[in-house]
Amino acid sequence: MNDNPIRVLLIDDDEDDYILTRDWFSEFQVAGCELSWIDNYEAGKDAIAGHDHDIYLVDYRLGINSGLELLQAAIANGCSSPIILLTGQGDREIDLEAMKAGAADYLEKSQLTAPLLERSIRYALERKQTEQKIRQQAALLDIATDAIFVHDLDDPVLFWNKAAESLYGWTKAEAIGKKTQELWHEKNQQLLEQAFNHLMEHGSWFGELHQRTKSGQEIIVESRWALVRNFGKTAQSILVVNTDITEKKQLESQFLRAQRLESIGTLSSGIAHDLNNVLAPIMMTAQLLASQMHDERSQRLLPILISNAKRGASLVNQVLSFTRGLEGERTLLQLKHLIIEIQQIIKETFPRTIEVTTQIPPNLWTVSGDATQLHQVLMNLCVNARDAMSDGGNLKILAENLLVDENYARMNIEAKVGSYIVITVIDTGMGITPEILDRIFEPFFTTKETGKGTGLGLSTVMGIIKSHDGFIKVQSKPGNGSQFQVYLPAQEVTETIEAEEQSLPQGNGELILVVDDEAAIREITKTSLENHNYRAITASDGIEAIALYVEHRDQIALVLTDMVMPSMDGITTIKTLQKINPNVKIIAVSGLATTDKVNAAHDVGVKAFLAKPYTANKLLQTISGVQNQVFSDD
Repeated sequence: MNDNPIRVLLIDDDEDDYILTRDWFSEFQVAGCELSWIDNYEAGKDAIAGHDHDIYLVDYRLGINSGLELLQAAIANGCSSPIILLTGQGDREIDLEAMKAGAADYLEKSQLTAPLLERSIRYALERKQTEQKIRQQAALLDIATDAIFVHDLDDPVLFWNKAAESLYGWTKAEAIGKKTQELWHEKNQQLLEQAFNHLMEHGSWFGELHQRTKSGQEIIVESRWALVRNFGKTAQSILVVNTDITEKKQLESQFLRAQRLESIGTLSSGIAHDLNNVLAPIMMTAQLLASQMHDERSQRLLPILISNAKRGASLVNQVLSFTRGLEGERTLLQLKHLIIEIQQIIKETFPRTIEVTTQIPPNLWTVSGDATQLHQVLMNLCVNARDAMSDGGNLKILAENLLVDENYARMNIEAKVGSYIVITVIDTGMGITPEILDRIFEPFFTTKETGKGTGLGLSTVMGIIKSHDGFIKVQSKPGNGSQFQVYLPAQEVTETIEAEEQSLPQGNGELILVVDDEAAIREITKTSLENHNYRAITASDGIEAIALYVEHRDQIALVLTDMVMPSMDGITTIKTLQKINPNVKIIAVSGLATTDKVNAAHDVGVKAFLAKPYTANKLLQTISGVQNQVFSDD
């Protein structure tokens, strides 16, 4: 017998069966096993609960009770050792029930032999070892930051890790057994078919997929597929590892858009220069001929030629504005007068079904700019808003002062530290699809019918704003309208800035937990808090945040958490924190301040939402507001 024999317990009320089994073990040394015997149900139940044996042989008939009942009770109480059910004559229904209940095997006593018993025991123990390895591997996969799941070739999901739960919003219980298309809604079916064919031919595939989560949020993942064999009972299945790259792609899109516009601007500038050289002699010649030729036909045709030459020159000027080729006369401007003038024009010329409102603070700062060009910017944005509301709607023009600090500048590649005036034009129109939103500032790009738009309106807006050292941001969603925000550097506000900075809310040494997967944002937020008498600790994801909160719960005054993170998203993090402490004070943060995100945060009890990029001023005011609000509620 081995130094460490396998401990086998036989639970059988028939002593003759025990003696026969004991003789088999003794004569054939079945699998190096050591046999013990119990002859009743209750004693067997207690023995299994003691976890003192490696494997159990359980007779189906145990007096008034059954071995199947004992098996079911043992599995329910967490028995991890294999259990083999022994039946008298063999009953297919009993055998199926035993396997469903978790039996490692079933054997018919009348057909039982020592070799058969040995094989069954060996199989059960090997299966247990395999399942333990799978559980260990699954535990390792559960701490991975990537979404990892396995599905068989017919598609139902076999394994679903914690990161997949966080990314897609489906729990493990919900995901297992479902088809992948029900879980991540890939848009491009043709791409999926190509990927599957490549996988079957080469054993792996890698690419980008555009998917939707359970809540309907659109995400982009870097997806890696591999064929795996013998996962559980499946001969061949597919291992999928998905990395969320949504925010990364958005930043890349910003950068590429800026590069593309710069390239188009350089090209357009050259074309505009050449066109001016062509149009100038045409216009001068036409005007000269008009003064010399007085016949009726010439007098009819030459004005058409002059008019169209002027129209061409006007288009060239718009292109030059886009490329910063034209610099108008700059003066100090108070934009509230410009906005009031625009409002009056709109009321007189736009359809009565469009209601226009303005909101201008009395202390709005000034800008250095060309009044005609900035008038053109606002009119272009308002006309586009009008065209988007063919059935009527609301048009709002808002103005505000904004101090862009290092926080804000780090979160927006176009912003610089300093004072800005922000003019926001909001409509309730049809909105813009993501595909078009990426191209709206390109010259000559238009979705309007032929003859109804040149495609130069927004590109001109972009050029004028850039020539004023400003930038523009757009938010839009199909069916939910659009919002254009124009940022222009403010002038001569040094004294105002100092007064603003002196009045910033200060902390009293409170500890703030900052949760964000972007290292730069964590660091600048931590620094800003510490510069204003707060203390701060940081976490790179929700899992780390939970661990830190448990460790410092009594010290943490408030949690500032991003909504979109790997491993554990903001909503899951918030819900977990609230389970630990229902009174936890939380501010939700996101770079995509869409209505659904704000609503999602509000639905879980978050009373404040901070949109990236944010200034230190906005951060401190929001923290102060939440502290005062929660304090007053208490």
